[in-house]
Amino acid sequence: MPDQEPDQTQARTAADLTAVVGQLSRRLRAASPQGELTPTQRSALSRIAADGAVTTAALARAELVRPQSMRLTLAYLEELGLLERTPHPTDGRQVVLSLTAEGRRTLTSLRQSKQSWLAGAIADRLTPDEQRTLAEATELLKRLAAETPDSPGDAASDGHAEQRVDAPSDADARVRQ
Repeated sequence: MPDQEPDQTQARTAADLTAVVGQLSRRLRAASPQGELTPTQRSALSRIAADGAVTTAALARAELVRPQSMRLTLAYLEELGLLERTPHPTDGRQVVLSLTAEGRRTLTSLRQSKQSWLAGAIADRLTPDEQRTLAEATELLKRLAAETPDSPGDAASDGHAEQRVDAPSDADARVRQ
């Protein structure tokens, strides 16, 4: 929670920033070639690429969605050949999902398309001074977006500590003893 209530200018800036980030996100999605993938599907692919093999439940927690919804998302991505299932290394009741080679190619293509469009828009539409201002503003946006221990979606704040699949937990070690 903020230490103080935002003033009208800060509240208006927040509303304007929310609107423009939404518009920019839609433009970036439109610039990418994988039109059949929803934002949720793209986000799941990106998280798996960043975090590695993961269970459905862990991915649902990380993406702040219900496991049932995540199962549908992952089933579609698997049907497209973008994900593959393997047995969980320590819990035979679970499976883990990871990107296939096609999933990595698809994600790379999505990212390159978005970045190419955005880099072209920056070059075409902004003056050199505006480009420097945008670079400075990007650093400020990174600070705003950085998770803190009490921010929503942070594993420490919601009681769901993320556990990497490739690293057995202490509980796994106790079970094997």
